[in-house]
Order: sequence, then C-alpha cells, then structure tokens
Amino acid sequence: MKKTLFYEMHKNAGAKIVEFAGFEMPIQYPQGILHEHHVVRKNVGVFDVTHMGEFEVKGKDALNFVQKITVNDASKLTDGKVQYSAMCRTTGGIVDDLLVYRISEDFYMLVVNGANVDKDWAWACENNVGFDITLTNVSDEVNLLAVQGPESLKTLQKLTDVDMSPIVYYSFVPGTLAGHEMIISRTGYTGELGFELYFRGDLAVAEHVWSEIFKAGEEFGIEPVGLGCRDTLRLEKGFALYGNDIDESTNTIEAGLGWITKVDKGEFNGKSVIVDAKTNGTSRKLVPFVVNAERFIARHHYKIFADGNEIGFVTSGNLSPTLDKPIGMGYVTKEYSKLGSKIEIEARGKLFPAEVVKLPFVS
Repeated sequence: MKKTLFYEMHKNAGAKIVEFAGFEMPIQYPQGILHEHHVVRKNVGVFDVTHMGEFEVKGKDALNFVQKITVNDASKLTDGKVQYSAMCRTTGGIVDDLLVYRISEDFYMLVVNGANVDKDWAWACENNVGFDITLTNVSDEVNLLAVQGPESLKTLQKLTDVDMSPIVYYSFVPGTLAGHEMIISRTGYTGELGFELYFRGDLAVAEHVWSEIFKAGEEFGIEPVGLGCRDTLRLEKGFALYGNDIDESTNTIEAGLGWITKVDKGEFNGKSVIVDAKTNGTSRKLVPFVVNAERFIARHHYKIFADGNEIGFVTSGNLSPTLDKPIGMGYVTKEYSKLGSKIEIEARGKLFPAEVVKLPFVS
C-alpha cells in the first residue's frame, strides 16, 4: 500500500491507521472521532487527503474536453474559480463526483476521489479522442492538506502574505504559504470555513508545511483529524459520498444533484438519459432522514420500509455528534421522498421509525 509523505507524522501523533483507497491513512487519533468532529466544528483540524487524485488538462481544447466529460457547465468558470461536478457514463451512471479548477483559459485541474483514481483516469483517457489537449495524471506528485474549521483562516493567514479574507467559497489563489508555492483553495468536505492546500515537494517540504501549520494554529486548538470524522462532518451537511450515496447505478437527478447538471450547455456524456430523468422524473430519490430511536445507527444497505412495504435502502448513516441523534440518507420510492414522510429502517428483525427531513442536518 502507498503512504503519503505525512505518514510518520500521523504515526507520531498516535493515529489509528487503516487501508483506504490504496493508502495507509489515519482513521482517527487517540481522543477519538467524536472529539475530532467537535474540533473541526469549533476550532480547526487538519486532514491529510493526499490520497485524492489530480488530473491536469492543458491545451486549446481543454474546456471542450471538460464540458464533454462533466455534467456541470465549466464555461461559467473564470480563472481562480472551482466547480463541483460529476463524470457520467453514456448510460447516465455516475463515474465519480469531482472538483473542476480553472487555472487559466487553456488549463484545468480535475480533482477526483482517491478510491476512483485509476477508474477515472481510464475514463478520461478513453474520452480523449479528437481533442487538442495534454492530459496528465499528477496524483502521485501532489500533496493535499485540508485545514478546516472556524479558526482555519486565522491559522493559515499567519503563514502567507496572500490576503485570504477575499477568497470566497469555491475559489482559489496561487500563492506562497509556509514558504512554499501552492494552490490555496477555499473548499472542503466539512461544511465549515476551510481551505485545501495543493503543493508539490519531498518529505522535507511536507514536514515543514505540516509543522508550520500546527505552530500557527496552536493558539486556536488545532489538531490532526482523521477520515472517521470526515465522514460524520460531511453527513451532517448532506454531502454525497461516492460508493455509498452515488455510484454507477445512480444518475445525478435521482441523487439530488440536478443543481450541478446543466442540460442546456451542449453535449456531454449521459445527456440523453439525464434529460429524460429530468423531464419525466425518476422512480426513486435520495432523501435525508432522522431516526426517532436513541443510539440506533442506520447502516449502509439496511432496508427501508413504509406502510408495510419495502421502499428502498440506506446509503449512509451515523450518529450526528452535533445533534446527538441518528441521521442518514437513502433511496426511497418517489411517493415517500416528500418532506415529513414517515419511514422505517429495518435492522436485526426490527423496524426503527424515521422521518424524511430537509438538508442540511446541521446548518
């Protein structure tokens, strides 16, 4: 398995290491997932997300290629802007959700999920036919830290001459931070104020950047945080997790991602299927729900019932540390997708009451 350049730092901090996306990654540190969740919600936490993938698209047809391979309208991007999007098969199934960065008019960066790098790269290459572009997989060259939480701006501002306050959500600037050139991006997977730092360099560079961030954040209670709390944080905001809430068996409309699907932009992979789903509706929808049973967690693939009938299945579920109640998401038949619909989750031969609610769970 691969290790990121921050591996020894995780071990020295007492992290519990697990296999994730082909990497040895920290799932949690000694004080636990619940503690780390609150650190990000209240102070500032640092995630190592170097396992994510980065593809560079350069050349005069860069925009045309991105338009074909993604569902959002990348023509709306200007330099320094980021867009949440998805790649689909011609069948409409979601290959991956991703971020699209416009570096310049003829230079885009696609940031994909770590578990999907090889699959996504193969799909990108398969679609690179007739385009005047250079397509490069730089995933193994790029280090990526996500510094998230209400004190993240104050922490990182100490380390750069770039005025970070004007960087709005889903925007980025190239700059020097902790003495190294990087992309400073106001993005993240937690719903909190936060930044993602993309930079190249060897172990010495990684150690220096890590060390400087923790020195700068010491007064704000900064801590390293693992992938475990990343999942509870994203779920509280209703952010989809690839492999759970979305995959190649789902399209963007039934997954509630119609807002990133721009059917009027021209041709793109899966357009005909997606237009049909948008026009005629879908038989099922991804819905958020709150479980009205103490300490019960609706696990992935648990069956969902209503009025005595099986109507769907759970895709994500956990105990919300902020709300101190069980929350989740799942696909249900269209008639039970309305706000306030009463549903039941089956587990261990029992049915647990739940109710369809509105996102986000935590505002």
